[in-house]
Amino acid sequence: MALVGKGVTFDTGGISIKPAEGMDAMKYDMTGGGTVIGTMRAVALLKPTVPVIGVIAAVENMPDGKATRPGDVVTAMNGKTIEILNTDAEGRLILADAVHYAEEQGATRIIDMATLTGAVIIALGDLNTAVLGNDQDLVDEIIECGKEVGEKFWQLPVGKDYSKLIKSDIADIKNIGAGRKAGTIVGAVFIQEFVDKAKWAHLDIAGTAWADDVKPHQSKGPTGVAIRTLLKIIEKSQ
Repeated sequence: MALVGKGVTFDTGGISIKPAEGMDAMKYDMTGGGTVIGTMRAVALLKPTVPVIGVIAAVENMPDGKATRPGDVVTAMNGKTIEILNTDAEGRLILADAVHYAEEQGATRIIDMATLTGAVIIALGDLNTAVLGNDQDLVDEIIECGKEVGEKFWQLPVGKDYSKLIKSDIADIKNIGAGRKAGTIVGAVFIQEFVDKAKWAHLDIAGTAWADDVKPHQSKGPTGVAIRTLLKIIEKSQ
C-alpha cells in the first residue's frame, strides 16, 4: 500500500495569484503531506506486517521568473502532456507524478490525500472528507474504517463523463475543467489519469484538515484528519 500526500508548503496560487485576504492560511496546503508523515510515524512504531510506502510531493507555489504560466504545456512523469490553464490548480500536478511514482515502486493500492479543492468545502463543509476512487471495495473500506475510528467520509463519483471535462485541444489533458462544475470530481479524475493498474482512492481533505473552533475531541487548528482511518486500514490489512 502507498500513502501519497500533497505537500504544498505555501500556496500563493502562482501566476494565477490568489486574493491577499486569507492567503496567510495557505501554509495549511501541506496537510496531505502532514497526514502521510503522521501516519508513517505511527507505522514505524507499530511495525505492521504489510509493507507501506509514504510519498510526499513537496513544493512551494510562488510567482517567479521560472514559474509555470497559464497556457503552458508540461509533460508528466508517465509521459502524458498537460495544458495548464490555472497555476492555482497545482496540487493535482504534483500528485500526478507522486501516484505514478508510488505505482512504479510496486504499490498495488494507493490512497492519496490533499487539500485539493475549495469546491469540497462548499459541498461537504468541515464535517465530511470527500472520497473518490476507481475501486469500490477500497472506497467502502475507507468509509467503514472511518466509522470505526470516528472520521466521516462521503463518496463522490468518478467516471468517463467527468473525465471528458479535462480533455484538452492541445495536450492529453488540462488541469482544470470548464467553469466551476464538479470541481472536486474534476480534481480527482485528473489524478486518476496517472494511475495505471493500482486500486486507488483520493481523499479531498480541504474542508476537514483545519478546525476553526475547539471541539471536545480536538483543538483549534490542524486536525490530523484521516490518520486514524489509514492506520485502521493498515491494521486490517495484516
